[in-house]
Amino acid sequence: MIGVTESSVRPETRVGAVFVPQLPPERLRSVAQAADQAGLDELWLWEDCFLESGITAAVAALAWTERLTVGVGLLPVPLRNVAITAMELATLHRLFPGRARVGVGHGVQDWMGQVGARAESPMALLREHLTALRALLSGERVTSQGRYVRLDGVALDWPPPRRPELLAGATGDRTLRLSGEVADGTILTGGTTVEQVRRARRLIDEGRARGERTEYHPVVLYLHVATGRDAAARMEAERVHWGYDTMDGHGVAGGAEAVAEAVRTWAAAGVDTVVLQPTPDDPDPEGFMAFAAQEVAPLVRN
Repeated sequence: MIGVTESSVRPETRVGAVFVPQLPPERLRSVAQAADQAGLDELWLWEDCFLESGITAAVAALAWTERLTVGVGLLPVPLRNVAITAMELATLHRLFPGRARVGVGHGVQDWMGQVGARAESPMALLREHLTALRALLSGERVTSQGRYVRLDGVALDWPPPRRPELLAGATGDRTLRLSGEVADGTILTGGTTVEQVRRARRLIDEGRARGERTEYHPVVLYLHVATGRDAAARMEAERVHWGYDTMDGHGVAGGAEAVAEAVRTWAAAGVDTVVLQPTPDDPDPEGFMAFAAQEVAPLVRN
């Protein structure tokens, strides 16, 4: 089961891929099954407003597959009461032990404002949410009178047998330090450069020292990837969409060799799971899963 361990040994690099939520939910089944059949390490889902639910999609993907690990990165905490998040994660990990990885984070602040959930202090909210969530998933009875998280003797009747890994999405310096201190791992957004990964690792380690954390802290990163027909043109559209001056250092377009070399580069900087993020208009999402699992991953591990 994926959970918290005291090991400080860095694991083997894992290769995943994203089911981008610009695809309709009914497409998930065929993509998840293609990923499972191809032997992909991890399939990642996003709870982006106002596209698709992370937990609902994760449960469906896990139920439709046999061995696939499914990640959700991330659940925006302003939208979620921590008790509900704990109940959902406990249920998820009891139904599918060892097959889910879930991260929480600030969410996009403009989106949070649209639904009336924008916090005055996102940092305080994330700290309180993560702290309470860890305790609840550990089977503790929690009372908290924080600025945002208020619980009165709350305990899960069905906590997971072992507290699962809790990831935090982070970009800013303070959030990276907080992730090192309170979370078990960190998710870095697509477009994060190699140098930014190295800097993120340093900030995470500052937080780990502050929190006296000694277990290994895995880092997950999304990597923009385009392959196959019109790969260069689709990647250029991504560059424009995300506002990069260049895609160099932010992503890669090309075949398996080029993508595997990029994965190795980011892994050498401190990333443990590189999740290939296809363009929303990728012509073959099922084929992309097989590309990641059967063409890229073997080259990364050789």
